[in-house]
Amino acid sequence: MNAYTEKLITFYRSHKRMPTYAELATLWSFKSKNAVFRVVGKMVAAGIVAKDHLGRLVPTSTFQETPVLGLVKAGLPSAIDGVETYGIDESEMISFDEFLIKDRAKTYILEVDGDSMIDAHIAKGDLVIVERAEKARDGDIVIAEVDGEWTMKYFREQKHDTGPWLEAANKNYAPIYPEHSLRIAAIVRGVVRKY
Repeated sequence: MNAYTEKLITFYRSHKRMPTYAELATLWSFKSKNAVFRVVGKMVAAGIVAKDHLGRLVPTSTFQETPVLGLVKAGLPSAIDGVETYGIDESEMISFDEFLIKDRAKTYILEVDGDSMIDAHIAKGDLVIVERAEKARDGDIVIAEVDGEWTMKYFREQKHDTGPWLEAANKNYAPIYPEHSLRIAAIVRGVVRKY
């Protein structure tokens, strides 16, 4: 990623919009608008930015990507190539939207309140990425309405005569066997925690 791209992405993230060509000239310390048009043309050709039907710049997936630098050992310490490097290979970039979201139209985020899923590594204050669904498989973590109340639990399929039920990931919580109704609204696809 070159300095022009880094400055453009920084501007976009801080202003929540793409800069105008005049702002790009200032941002890149160019005196000539022709120089701005040349750099923008190269960025469009490389797929870093795009243009809308009016010729204005629009962001591409590059603006949501984060570099993947390698693995880190969670056991004994070891060296990692690339962590101290600032010359990031653009082929090793990942977009969390593309990684976590399969169907944008069906996906939304909920903030977790409570500790019933703590043993599934989902804690109070975490954000869960969920996808709307009416059916679930045994073992899916679901957002469900049970007897008129909403909860997030493991979905468990029928056992003997009891029918489907919900299970917490915390031994302090009893299983939930619906008395009247159990409706699946969404399946948890990912968890985000900010430290």
